[in-house]
Amino acid sequence: MSAPLFPGFRTIRVEVGSDLHLHAVVGGEGPPLLLLHGHPQTHAIWHKVAPQLAQRYTVVACDLRGYGDSSKPRGDDDHGNYSKRTMAADMVKVMQSLGFAQFAVMAHDRGARVAHRLAADHPDAVQRLVLLDIAPTLAMYRKTNEAFARAYWHWFFLIQPAPLPERLIETDPAAYLRDVMGRRSAGLSPFDPRAFAEYVRCLSLPGAAHGMCEDYRAAAGIDLEHDRADREQGRRLAMPLLVLWGEQGVVHRCFQPLQEWREVADDVRGEPLPCGHYIPEEAPEQLLARALPFLQGEAAPR
Repeated sequence: MSAPLFPGFRTIRVEVGSDLHLHAVVGGEGPPLLLLHGHPQTHAIWHKVAPQLAQRYTVVACDLRGYGDSSKPRGDDDHGNYSKRTMAADMVKVMQSLGFAQFAVMAHDRGARVAHRLAADHPDAVQRLVLLDIAPTLAMYRKTNEAFARAYWHWFFLIQPAPLPERLIETDPAAYLRDVMGRRSAGLSPFDPRAFAEYVRCLSLPGAAHGMCEDYRAAAGIDLEHDRADREQGRRLAMPLLVLWGEQGVVHRCFQPLQEWREVADDVRGEPLPCGHYIPEEAPEQLLARALPFLQGEAAPR
């Protein structure tokens, strides 16, 4: 599926630990740009914007640990091997393997949570940061209300002890994808059938449901510990940060993204886009129109 979705890109496999590897596609020339996907998807979410980005950047679209064709290890007792700290360190190794000590990051959903930790733990590596349709994890848990819990029910389903959610997802991975993705504001219409088939293939792989659940279990536990420690120690993001979110989505309804990101970062700008949650697939032109000037360092209103 990668060939038609990412014409001209090459596939790489990067070893990040004992019996652990990450899968990515790489294309283009120029400064490095790392793209990270969200739940329940893979790097395929970027197929509508990657070709344009590759005209100006060396684009690296990577599958997170536990997703896509990357390794899916069994979770530790504390879920630490799926912590965003561990997943961020994975990305540093991927970029270093390609010769990049510094790079920009654009990330959606779960990948944006990895990117937040990547910028916090490796500030010298991340030059500029674009985060799509999230508020900080700690803020979202602290401010959970009934409306958010009903809309983001999967946050609380996926963190249940194994193997309950895994067993239910594995019964029909395609149905899980249709229900989770199709019940958002835009339905299933924004998704290219090739990309959706890739999501189904990857969620059907052995260990995929477990890896996805472990990502969420870590977010509800060890990740919150790391985020609280940052705030207690006064650690803030210093690199320029662009925050974009869908005005038809849950983050827009339940949170104030700019205000929340200004609690943890010094240089924040952003705005809602006329779409729902899956920005790279629902509003690729609008995303490029905002992200490209930012990534190129052009001044923008905050």
